[in-house]
This record gives sequence, C-alpha cells and structure tokens, in this order.
Amino acid sequence: MTGITPKLLAAAVLALLASLIGNVLLARAYLGQRDAATSARASVGEMAQQRDGARDLAAACSDAVDDLRELADRRKKDGEAARTSAAALARKHEQRADQILAASPAVPGDACASAQHRVDIWLQGRARP
Repeated sequence: MTGITPKLLAAAVLALLASLIGNVLLARAYLGQRDAATSARASVGEMAQQRDGARDLAAACSDAVDDLRELADRRKKDGEAARTSAAALARKHEQRADQILAASPAVPGDACASAQHRVDIWLQGRARP
C-alpha cells in the first residue's frame, strides 16, 4: 500500500491551508507597509516642496526688507537737506517775528490799527518784483 491515507491527506490539506492563510497575511502586511512607505515618501516630498517654498518666500522677504532699508536711508539723506533748509527758513521767520514784536506800535493805543498798518507794509513788500 503505497497510497495516501485519509489522515495523511487531511493533514496535508490542513498544512496547505495554514500555509495559504499565512501567505495571505504576510502579503497583506507587506502591501500595508508598502502603502505606508509610499505615503511617507510622498509626504516627505510635499514637505520638501513646502520647505523650499518657505525658503524662497523668506529670501524674497529679506530682499524686500533690504530694499526698504536702502530706500529709507536714501530718503533720510534727502530729508536732511530739506530739514536743514526748513530750519534755516524757520530761524529767519523767527527773527522777523521777533523784530515785529519788538517794534513799537505804529498807532499807539490802537492794536488793530497798528496790525493793519503792519499788514499793509508787508503786502507792499510782497507786491514788489
């Protein structure tokens, strides 16, 4: 009797089923890990793109800040001349105001008439070429 006994056949079928179930579980675990690794690689790629985008934006922002600093320095330099000129003109006006306030009234006892007289003289001075 060289045949396969029913017990041996049942054991072989059971071993084959166990092997098949094990292979299915291993294949499922492998595919899950592969999908997770693929997802992680894609996520890393997206993060790298975001990082590169953030670096580019930071560089552009830094360049813009440098440009603004240069513009501010240029405007400060240009403004210094204007401020100096305005200060000189203000000193001239202050001196003229001091002269007007120090002068005796043109019409003693009548501040309004004195002011009108000063305005008339001032207007005559402006009308001259």
